[in-house]
Parts: sequence; structure tokens; C-alpha cells
Amino acid sequence: MPTLRLALAQVNPTVGDLDGNAATVRRISRDAAGSGAQLVLFPEMMLTGYPVEDLVFRQSFVTASRAALTQLAADLAADGLGELPVVVGYLDGDGPPPSHADAQPGRGPRNAAAVLHGGAVAATYFKHHLPNYGVFDEDRYFVSGDTLTVVRIGGVDVALTICEDLWQAGGPFAAAAQAGVGLVANINGSPYELNKDDVRLPLVRRRAAEAGATIAYVNMIGGQDELVFEGDSMIVAPDGTLLARAPQFVEHLLLHDVEVPSATAARPDADAPAEVAAGLRVQRITVTGELAPPAGPPAVGGVVEPSPDLAEVWNALVLGLRDYVDKNRFPSVVFGLSGGIDSAVVAAIAVDALGPRRVVGVSMPSQHSSAHSRGDAEELAERTGLDYRTEPIQPMVDSFLANMSLSGVAVENLQARVRGVILMALSNQEGHLVLTTGNKSELAVGYSTLYGDSVGGFNPIKDVWKTMVWELARWRNAEAVRRGQTPPIPENSISKPPSAELSPGQLDTDTLPDYTLLDPMLSGYIDGDLGREGLVEAGHDPAVIDRVLRMVDIAEYKRRQSAPGTKISIKAFGRDRRLPITSRWREHGTTADRPL
Repeated sequence: MPTLRLALAQVNPTVGDLDGNAATVRRISRDAAGSGAQLVLFPEMMLTGYPVEDLVFRQSFVTASRAALTQLAADLAADGLGELPVVVGYLDGDGPPPSHADAQPGRGPRNAAAVLHGGAVAATYFKHHLPNYGVFDEDRYFVSGDTLTVVRIGGVDVALTICEDLWQAGGPFAAAAQAGVGLVANINGSPYELNKDDVRLPLVRRRAAEAGATIAYVNMIGGQDELVFEGDSMIVAPDGTLLARAPQFVEHLLLHDVEVPSATAARPDADAPAEVAAGLRVQRITVTGELAPPAGPPAVGGVVEPSPDLAEVWNALVLGLRDYVDKNRFPSVVFGLSGGIDSAVVAAIAVDALGPRRVVGVSMPSQHSSAHSRGDAEELAERTGLDYRTEPIQPMVDSFLANMSLSGVAVENLQARVRGVILMALSNQEGHLVLTTGNKSELAVGYSTLYGDSVGGFNPIKDVWKTMVWELARWRNAEAVRRGQTPPIPENSISKPPSAELSPGQLDTDTLPDYTLLDPMLSGYIDGDLGREGLVEAGHDPAVIDRVLRMVDIAEYKRRQSAPGTKISIKAFGRDRRLPITSRWREHGTTADRPL
């Protein structure tokens, strides 16, 4: 069997940066060619970045994508890479999206892949299966392809597929089997979720068996708004053997020599009837003739095992924050550093993502702030080296109270809102991005103050349950010890009972159940869509269920106003979970006022 040297380019594109993304393709293709690659695969919509969302509605953007693809093919040839087949994802289109009033049957934007060779676009493929669940709504944007493109490279037949095509049985992979291909290239923009790597390998193995062919799976890395992509590119043989696997959360060029059966079917004559396989038309295009065996020693990509769960989550949060800050060109970040566990974990994530010189932590003590909390914040700053400042809020709070008659919760929320004003003032004055530090548990039950502790442009732990915040803190400290470094988070921030410290002796448990009880209930209701009966059957106390669900339901309007944050779970607040703010449906059958 011939050997094909594959190069899987696990890279980090930016949405809308057509020139920068094209430059990445050229740079990585040069590296791949220098290593003797005979076929290079780049991720889904590499040229435009992914997802492009409503940019699809702008014909100017679609036109620019098509023009950039043509120019890229010419530039690769000018770089001396014209004989190297390069597969690149891009946005194509020949009409308005299917959701547009002027949409026409069979016409519209396509999530596409192109084979660039000889200075031109040698072949194209349009994504067949369009995901329409979770964060995906590709039926809104794209027209489904009805043709499997099979390209012959070096005497090997290679089928082109895109992301969701892999997640559905039948369709392109069944067609690839009937078409007798030796290799299926699957280019991806598959967002990270905890435990997704445990699902991905078995899935690729199933599709390899279905196609009877080797699968080359390449995924992008990087943060894009609330999504983060971890890579985890791999090559799997028809019998399920994992041949090579790339590391997570880093750019990587995975090179591997793959033995692939020679193509046996002759190219169809131009006048031959259209070939159909598994309900799809089959388009066969010869890109190159026979190739010389790869030069030099064999390329063996190796297998990098996925990281443990907490390491995965930490790396996802770090990468998501770094790319949000850098791709949006913020010079630095600022946030309230209280000495509590949430702000401590956000601080450690920020320092890992950006370095201490780009991180500003502000202690904003009031008369209720404990000495140990102020000390814990200062100790964390010393351990991490971040820019630490103190801005007491009590004089400002007293000025408000001298002019307004407030009491109870209104005074507590006033303190949070003064802190928000300070952070936004520093942002305006110095250009920092304000980070908010509320965890998923607090967002779920509305345990936050609008325009106070919820203020900010990005929330690194928005999708992290409170109990996992503690787990991440312990993991990060243990990782520092393992590396011979100083643990960033003071032990007291981890071990002390959580408190907003807005009134004397206040603890979170004054308002909420213990987080070890609360988080499983919230996970069932939010991530699992369990109703009251399902939660009772899961063993939760009915009275506590009614109280918690009431808090979750009436806080929907707060969540709608919350900052974006990195998604790490199967159902993050935002596009994953779209509930009406105005709704009288209640699982618990009661109503309540909406606290601010």
C-alpha cells in the first residue's frame, strides 16, 4: 500500500481576520512541506474563523471569503507550494441564507472545504450534516451539501467531510464506504466541553469502521467569544487503532505516515451517469498523479493522551480568557480581589493567561470586610506578582447614605455597586477589561447584584460550578507544588466559608443551601433539564427544590445581562440555554419578587 504523509494543522484562527488566517495557512504549509508532507489539512472555516454567526448575512463577507480563497491558492503557488495539496475550510455561497426572506431553494451560503493545488481551487466540498442544537444553529445560516467530494491524491482516494458529518451515522461516511475511499479527511471546529475527549475517540473509531477507511480528524484550538476549542486532532485506522493524537489547547502540526490502499476504480468518463452513494452524489476529482515515497525517516506523530479533567478545564479557561483579551486587543484586565475563593481563582487564571504585568487586582474593603480577607487578597498578590491596589469604599458608601435613606439589602447592594463603579472607572481611565468573578452556581440562583459584582466585560468562571471552583484552586496549587513553584492561592481562601461580606457575620449559607447540596440540584435542573419530579426522584429534598427552583427561574433576567464567559459544560448559560424572561411557567408552582 502507498504511504501518504499527512499533516494535520491544529491552529488558532480569528473570526474575520481573512488576511491573518491566510498567512497562518501559508506559514504552516511551508513547515509541513519542509517535513515532507503530501497532504495538509486545516480546520473548519479556517479562512474566516469559526463560528462567523450573522456575518453570513453580509454578502460582502461571503464575497471576501471566496476572493481570499482564490488569492490563497495563488499565494501558496508563489511560495513554491503549488504541488502540495492543502485542504482549507472557508465560507462559500451563491445566495441569501435559508432564514432570509429572499432565500432560494438549493442556493445560499455553504460551510465549505477546498483543496488548493497548482495555484487554483482544485476541488470543493459543502458540509452535509448541519448541527442545530446547543450553541449551533447552522440551519439558520447554511445550505446543506448533497455531494461527496472524493479527490485522488497520489493514487489514493480521499473523501472530504466537515465536523458534524462525523457526528451523524450515514450520510458522507456511508457514502465514502460505498465509494471505496482509502482516507476520510474530517476538518473541524468542535468546541470544548468537559469529557468531550472521552466521546470523540470512540466516535472517530465508529466512523472509521463505517467508512472502512482511515480517518484524519483535525480540530482548531483557541477562544472565540464564549467558545474554546482544544484541538485533540487524531488519525484512526479502519480497525480503530489510534495512530496519532495531538496535544490539547496548543497549536501543533501533527505529521504521520499513513498506509492507505491504492485507488482501484477508474476515473468516470465525463459522459458517465452521476455516481450515487448512500443518497449522495459522488464527485471524483484527480488532484495529483502518483507521488514519490515520503523523503527522510518515517513521520510518526505519536499519541498524546488527553489531560486529567481539572487540568483540561483549567487550560480551557486560561486559553479562553487569553484569546478574548488578545483578539479583542485589550492591554490588560482588572477585577475586584476580595480574598475569597472566586476572585482568587480568577486571579490565578488571569496571571496564567496574561502574565502578572497585565493583571490588576483591586481590594475594595468596606466596614464589613474582614481582616483575613484583606490579608488573603494581599498574600495572593504577593504570590502571583500581579498589580495590587487598594480602594476603600466606605467613604463613598457613606456619601450615598448621607443623601439617601437606605437599609437592609439596599445597603448591601449599594456596596457592590460602588465597587462596580470603581472598576469601570479604572477601565475607562487605564483601558483594562473588567473581569467579573461570579461562578455558575451564583448566576443560576441570582446570587449577585446587578451593576455591582456582576459588572464586567468577561467572566472566566461563568460556566464553573462553585464546588468545581474549589477543586480547581486545589488542583492549581498542587500543580504549582509539582513544578516546584509557589502555589498562587492562599489556603485560607480555599478553606474559609464563602461570604459576600456585605453585612456583619454574613455567610452564603444564610441565603443558599450548602454548595455540595446546591450544585447537584442545579446541574440536574439546568444541565439535565430535570423538572421538580425528576429532582425529587434523584433524592433532593422537595422543600429545598422549591426554594432553589424559584431562585433560578426569577433570575433569568439577570443572566440575560451577564458578561460572556468561557463555556466548559454541556449547557452553559447563553446560547446553550434560551429561556424566556417573561414566563409564568414554574416547576415549583410559586412566584416571588425579583431581587436586584
